[in-house]
Amino acid sequence: MKNKKDIIKRAKNIKLLACDIDGVLTRGEIILLNSGEEIKIWNVRDGMGYNELLKMSPEIKTAWITGRRSFQVEKHAKDMSIDYLVQNCTSKVVALERILKENGFKTSEAAYIGDDIIDIPVLRVAGLSVCPIDACEEVKKYVDYVSVLSGGKGVVREVIELIVKAKGKWKKSLNRYIST
Repeated sequence: MKNKKDIIKRAKNIKLLACDIDGVLTRGEIILLNSGEEIKIWNVRDGMGYNELLKMSPEIKTAWITGRRSFQVEKHAKDMSIDYLVQNCTSKVVALERILKENGFKTSEAAYIGDDIIDIPVLRVAGLSVCPIDACEEVKKYVDYVSVLSGGKGVVREVIELIVKAKGKWKKSLNRYIST
């Protein structure tokens, strides 16, 4: 894990925020109904974080990269205005590199949040790598920052705040709510 000064320096350079879904945006639990429909529980703080990121730093691209496929994820990504959704992904690092190349970004300009061993290759190349506090112990060895929050409990919001604060834009965001 890096020191706070280094993490802020890395966060300041971020142009792409990418993350896993199950275990990061959700607690990692999946409810399957008899109909085959899949239910996931999303944290509204993450949603508010994405809304603030879009308002305060619209130049930052967003991506969800997951090994599973789900209609609910597709719908929620659209609702959250996520720029890139990669589902059924067997190589998350390849997916990240494709998104970076398409935008002319460097790996040092990407933040990635992951929680399980499938995320290690992409965590190792991201400019800022983060995991929830309840991530696998193996994953914690490869990240710059371990969140104080568990997956599905606002980890993405915490990282968004970190990035927006590092860029000096958080106060402006906050003032929109305080000065009304």
